[in-house]
Amino acid sequence: MGEDGAVTSASQRPDGPTPAPRLIATDLDGTLLRDDKSVSLRTVAALAAAEEAGIEVFFVTGRPARWMDVVSDHVHGHGLAICANGAAVVDLHAGREFVQVRALPRATALTVVNTLRKAAPGTSFAVEMTTGINYEPAYPPFFQDPGATVATAEKLLHEEHDDHAAPVLKLLAHHSEMTPDDFLALARSAAGAYASITRSSPTALLEISGLGVSKASTLELCCAERGISPAEVVAFGDMPNDVEMLRWAGTSYAMGNAHPDVIAAASGRTVANNEDGVAVVIERILAERG
Repeated sequence: MGEDGAVTSASQRPDGPTPAPRLIATDLDGTLLRDDKSVSLRTVAALAAAEEAGIEVFFVTGRPARWMDVVSDHVHGHGLAICANGAAVVDLHAGREFVQVRALPRATALTVVNTLRKAAPGTSFAVEMTTGINYEPAYPPFFQDPGATVATAEKLLHEEHDDHAAPVLKLLAHHSEMTPDDFLALARSAAGAYASITRSSPTALLEISGLGVSKASTLELCCAERGISPAEVVAFGDMPNDVEMLRWAGTSYAMGNAHPDVIAAASGRTVANNEDGVAVVIERILAERG
């Protein structure tokens, strides 16, 4: 979700010529999706037109695989999506099957938990695994999961030496008093040497992945498999967890509702998610190609 005032004028193109794109990488919440979590008919048509024109579309999101039903009908061709901020690649055509997992080691997760408990007393944690989410008693009930285990993070992560333990995709850390950006800065200062730390929520909720795991690094791997260079990628995003991806892509757009750090990272800017900012740019790309 964005945190800045919406831009209602036409989108702002990056400076200079850009090569014909071969891949579009787009975040979901606050970017492709409207605030009511729907995909507009205009956006559905734009995504289909891009694929028809030979431009691959990758959904690149902080969402877990189990929350991908909202776009599963709109992914074409390869059927792949990058989830959990790059920790997983899933096949939406095969029932959200995991194709690749870049796990957060449990020992590392425990180190981060211990570090943040000392640096920011009052922090509560949840653990996102390939099998679902589990959380501490004090963790806010953002989305109740009846199958979740409720226990301390230390207990949730205790299976480090169990070969059958589910891989950890990301650790979630919440603070009820700090501002989101202050909490992010503190966590990166205290624990950034152990893991990748970012955020996408308007609350002080951090998303912690394995060191070097991000939307950008997993997208880079997917593009390398296809022989696609950064210069041939157009990316869209609105929150700090999109920053690395927007910097990596040859052409990138911050949404009109984007966080200031995202605006600074992107090479261009489009209108807000509620105004179909991704579709606006895709339509222009296809018109220029045609």
